[in-house]
Amino acid sequence: MKRWQQWLVTGALLGMTVVGLAGCSWQGDTGDKDVLKVGAIGFASTLEPTENYFSWVVVRYGIGETLVKFNDTMRPEPWLATDWKVGDDQRTWTFTINDKVVFSNGRKVTAQAVKESLERTFEKSKRAKTFFAYESITADGQTVTIRTDKVYPNLPGILGDPLFLIVDVQAEREGRNFSVDGPIGTGPYVVTSFTKERAELKNNENYWDGNVPFKRVEVPAINDANTRALALQAGDVDIALNIGPGEYNLFTGNSDYIVEEVAGLRDVMVRMSQKGVLADPNLRAALIAGIDRASYAEKILRNTFVAGKAPLPPSLGYGFKQLMAPNPYNVEAGRNLLAQSGWIDTNGDGFVDKDGQNLVLEYYTYTARPELNLYAEAMQADYKKLGIDVHIHVVDYSLIDELAKSGDYDLMISSVVTANTGNPVWFLKQYWGSRENNPESLNGSGFANSRYDELLSIAESTLDTTTAHNAIVGAQQILLDTNAAIFLGYPKINMVGKSYMKGMHVSPSEYYVITKDLRKD
Repeated sequence: MKRWQQWLVTGALLGMTVVGLAGCSWQGDTGDKDVLKVGAIGFASTLEPTENYFSWVVVRYGIGETLVKFNDTMRPEPWLATDWKVGDDQRTWTFTINDKVVFSNGRKVTAQAVKESLERTFEKSKRAKTFFAYESITADGQTVTIRTDKVYPNLPGILGDPLFLIVDVQAEREGRNFSVDGPIGTGPYVVTSFTKERAELKNNENYWDGNVPFKRVEVPAINDANTRALALQAGDVDIALNIGPGEYNLFTGNSDYIVEEVAGLRDVMVRMSQKGVLADPNLRAALIAGIDRASYAEKILRNTFVAGKAPLPPSLGYGFKQLMAPNPYNVEAGRNLLAQSGWIDTNGDGFVDKDGQNLVLEYYTYTARPELNLYAEAMQADYKKLGIDVHIHVVDYSLIDELAKSGDYDLMISSVVTANTGNPVWFLKQYWGSRENNPESLNGSGFANSRYDELLSIAESTLDTTTAHNAIVGAQQILLDTNAAIFLGYPKINMVGKSYMKGMHVSPSEYYVITKDLRKD
């Protein structure tokens, strides 16, 4: 039995609530200007940045920082690196490290420290190699030189992914256990204790980039969106991340709260297997035509989502309007597509069948993002109208990548950031690209298209922005034309805080949450 199957929980999702409050005691310090409390989803089981996607938490909590930082248009700007340049060969990149930067233990961040940190990431993370490969990394004073194996025009953006945050490897050699104690980074806060249910931080007395406003930060993991809203209303937290659609209107237009919202880079999508019964493109087309994505966004998610159509959200500007979706919502068309492939209800039980077998699909979701469960329930109901019996299974978030690689699903919903490096090529390659040269690919679906791979190769390596743009648009159209997946919608990212909070800002990247700019008035 596979590990993810051992964790499997199967059942109806209606009414299910996952609350990360066990063991937490919120005895209201929120009026204390020296203490910040933030209600967030808890998905990291350790703070080892090379494990899973846990580096996101290290950056979000203000513990670690990267060489570059993304602005609101996802352009990389200086952070730990003051500047960078590429040589005439387009493969030799030179980064100048800010001479003021020190780790939280007071040790200076030199080019050698950056070199060791990047090398550690590549040694420990298989995912690092899906972004780029290097021939050498050299250090000289405050200058780091990276020579890549081929041209990567977006290398600065790649290094802005939290996976490449800079840690003090020397501290690990001296005995620091990053998994248990957290990494030694350069951010405004230092972890004092961490579990999946709760993080506690203190101010970094050696912070290099100005004053740190809070002496203590507490982050209880509140995985249920309703409970996050209640905690904010009760004054148990100062800030709550991503209030759900059911409670969002309680805070908008309310002078007691500050609401920050931005069009995000996420795509909530359903990956469809192209094996077994779903090898039939008619069936996949029927699954796309049979759901009302506009209604989901408007009624179920109360306009906190934009209705889906393509792999990349409209906020990224990669041809969203010009892309043609061949299977718009049409229940009758869905039924006809099923009938063309021989799926008809021959015995009157309400489900289509063929060769004496009902059409049954196994649908996997996870609990870390509550909107996924809303989508799953809505789709299950719509597919019943088509005569398709859908079984919903809930797995732990930490097992999603393993499940994706295995391909042991019919349908699997995910919420994925599509341009985590400021460029969507990595996302498109990782989820639908060939696995031949990418063993860490999450494409276990069976999708394979040589023209798709060719377009992504062009987009990844060309120095011409127009050529790259057109290649990305063309690759998306192939996914739509082949019914490769269902693109459900694009969430708007929100952060809601008490009216006394200052310096709140929502980044489309979702990387920067607890920053040096947050304070209480």
